[in-house]
Amino acid sequence: MQYWLMKSEPETFGIDHLKAAPNSTYCWDGVRNYQARNYMRDTMQVGDQVFFYHSNCKTPGIVGIAKIVSHSYPDHTAFDPESKYYDPKSSPDKPRWFMRDLKLIKKLPNIISISALRANPSLKNMMVLRPGNRLSITPVTAQEWRAILAMFSKK
Repeated sequence: MQYWLMKSEPETFGIDHLKAAPNSTYCWDGVRNYQARNYMRDTMQVGDQVFFYHSNCKTPGIVGIAKIVSHSYPDHTAFDPESKYYDPKSSPDKPRWFMRDLKLIKKLPNIISISALRANPSLKNMMVLRPGNRLSITPVTAQEWRAILAMFSKK
């Protein structure tokens, strides 16, 4: 099993949107960065676990745990000229962008803020905490996963 951190703006698609979706399952669409796309398309596996992270908000941080429940498939929003994620270079015959379905496992009672993550010495090399990292999807090591789980079990 692999572990991931997936960032989304809470107003666009937050943990409560996922929780309210049928079966608390929804597609993770709109990824328009090649590295993040490659993680989703090529590296993620069904059953991998995910920290759901709210970004670009008053208190960014981890708000829940989810799991990957589908194989990658073409992101249909890239084909829709009305979508803000439209890409005229992507087509159903030659898709450029992919997505996966995510299922909520647990919404955390309290956010684990980015400042709390930065304050934890065992997370000093975590990809999301590196200066300049803006990827919406990043891998999380097993050691980082355990350290973060320990942080929210203490709250």
